[in-house]
Amino acid sequence: MGDFDFFVGTWNVVNRRLRKRLVGSDEWEEFPGVSVAHGFFGGGGHFDEITFPTKGSAGATVRIFDPAREEWSIYWMSSVDGVLGQPPMVGRFVDGVGRFYADDQHEGQPVRCRFIWSDISATTARWEQAFSIDGEQTWETNWIMIFTRAAED
Repeated sequence: MGDFDFFVGTWNVVNRRLRKRLVGSDEWEEFPGVSVAHGFFGGGGHFDEITFPTKGSAGATVRIFDPAREEWSIYWMSSVDGVLGQPPMVGRFVDGVGRFYADDQHEGQPVRCRFIWSDISATTARWEQAFSIDGEQTWETNWIMIFTRAAED
């Protein structure tokens, strides 16, 4: 519990996302975001909302810790489709790096999805998403978020 306590507060976010996924593309788009995160259940749960002002959309994440399994389940939802993403990403932090996995689909194609949280400090963090279509032999990183803590007013 408490692994995501670092994330409570307001963050400015630089997003880099592949324009096309799983086609060998190296064309990235960059856009800003602002994330506001809150904790609950004494560190056993976290919620954040991220807005993408240039995209006209937002997303939200709910993270819940299972103390019996000592792992997190991460659920994503988007204002674009209004759907709570299933299945959740599941994993844990080891030596300051969080790794989370789920079987998912991208444009109808089955993918293994991975989130990595790393480079965590009081003022910065990094999140990345990658897909594998070959049983985790190779990964294509397709979205990177660099978080910088916003100045307090």
